[in-house]
Amino acid sequence: MVQMTGGEVIAKMLAKEGVDNVFGIIDGTYFGFYSNLQKHDIRLISPRHETSAAHMAGAYARVTNKLGVCMASNGPGVANILPGLVVEEAEGNRVLCITSARRTGIMYPDRGGTYQCFDQTGTIKQFAKWSEAVPSFDRIPEMLRMALRKCYEGRPGVVHLDIPENILNGKQNCEINFWEPSQYRMMELPKASDYQVKRTAELLKAANFPLIHAGSGVIHSGAKQELTEVATKLNAMVTTSWAGRGAMSEEHDLMMPMVHIEANNNVRNEADVVLILGSRVGETDWWGKAPYWNAQQTVIQVDLEPGILGANKPAELLVQADIKSFLAQLLLELETDVEPSMDTHREQLIQKHLATKKAHRKKLDEHLADKNVPMNPAQIPYYAQKAFPKNTPLVIDGGNTAIWTNFYYQVNDEMPVLSTFKFGMLGAGPGQAMGAAVARPGQPVVCIIGDGAMGFHPQEIETAIRNNLHVVFIVLCDKQWGMVKMNQHFALRPLKTMWKKTLDPHESINADLGEIRFDLLAQAMGAHGEYVDNPAQLEQALQKSIEVGKCTVIHAEVDPVKHMWAPGLRYFKDMHAEPKGK
Repeated sequence: MVQMTGGEVIAKMLAKEGVDNVFGIIDGTYFGFYSNLQKHDIRLISPRHETSAAHMAGAYARVTNKLGVCMASNGPGVANILPGLVVEEAEGNRVLCITSARRTGIMYPDRGGTYQCFDQTGTIKQFAKWSEAVPSFDRIPEMLRMALRKCYEGRPGVVHLDIPENILNGKQNCEINFWEPSQYRMMELPKASDYQVKRTAELLKAANFPLIHAGSGVIHSGAKQELTEVATKLNAMVTTSWAGRGAMSEEHDLMMPMVHIEANNNVRNEADVVLILGSRVGETDWWGKAPYWNAQQTVIQVDLEPGILGANKPAELLVQADIKSFLAQLLLELETDVEPSMDTHREQLIQKHLATKKAHRKKLDEHLADKNVPMNPAQIPYYAQKAFPKNTPLVIDGGNTAIWTNFYYQVNDEMPVLSTFKFGMLGAGPGQAMGAAVARPGQPVVCIIGDGAMGFHPQEIETAIRNNLHVVFIVLCDKQWGMVKMNQHFALRPLKTMWKKTLDPHESINADLGEIRFDLLAQAMGAHGEYVDNPAQLEQALQKSIEVGKCTVIHAEVDPVKHMWAPGLRYFKDMHAEPKGK
């Protein structure tokens, strides 16, 4: 029998799960936990705000396909981490959050007037996959095993375990049998039946114009290669959800990147059979409805989470399975065909859609000829893509900044892409970038972010310096809430807005911001800072950011009017309206 704190029990169990990093801010209420992490070869990485800890854990999980773990202390710490947890649940990242709570003698049963106390599990349970509290020391192994099972069941998301400080920090004589992960959770994810695979192959091979629609489930399962091989074998075009960017290289001839919105609509209407992989087909996919999708098409939907299957778009075949294993099974079934399908009519349709994509790309690239000062926002993602290696993780944060970046940074299947595609949260970028940098040590991570979004958590520059994380923040500075301002202008003076492109300062409501020199702020925290207002300076600054090998902040002045008029804006209002078709 040995003497251990509850925190050491948890640390030892996490080590058996292969956890090597924990993200969070230290606090006396869980000293028994974090003081034992190093003993079990787990690194504690501490940001300046708990929200960032959640984003770091989520990004780390997304990039590595491991479990991301974050922690927060009772009361204020838990309140601070909530926004980050909401985002990571929405984005479907595998995150375990461990929080402390007040001592059991004080807190239970609920006692009015208790300091730094609220219903932590009840609050988090409203949006997370699972949230429970540990009632006693002897229940720690059981409750943590349950939490870890939930982490690996179905769609990834946030799992929460709340532990009173006296249980975390108190030492007890105990004799604990530390189980191996294989002894308490399934190590293999669900697979499709032989019938489901054969039927999928039959439907796809019989299609006139098959389509594969890939969501973030493809990325979470590590199925990028399999997706490309299946698409090539079938000679089927591929579209993605926003969060599915990077599931297949956008350089591939069969890929229709999501930024070519009209072309996407045309491809989806042409398709008579659609294989939907790891996507909810939700609001940002037009709910899978006409006029954006063919209402008569045959649908095969594959997902880990049974609650997603058939929820938004009716299907001929619903398959609960891991995407990677399903595509591997499908490839074996398709191997009965010696050569990829080369149907002449299909090839003509593909070439038609590729021509539409090419024409739209040419139209978009007209912005790149604009060398005026301050910069056209298109220049920033364009030159960033040229400067960084193909496998550089990309983090996108901001309103209009996110749109410009998505439209002008071509994504391949070697690079992780992180944003808040399913929640639209501003300010997640710094935490996501740092989490990606922990996941990819020794290489830079580029974060393209608006000045409004960077204003949420600029203090994390110091975190990047302290932890030797090579994050390059490119801050597009227009000194306004640009997307909000655009909506205001159309609401207040639509005709004048269309005519003049912008209203006078007094004609908007609190949409303008003062200037923050982010390059100087970075220097004050020990990072490298650069100020640019033209493409030539930008190119030099990007090269310097790679050479210095440490956190760099590039303050990029962009034209505020051009920045407001981001490409594709006319589609966004329609996207958020319920399509009237089936």
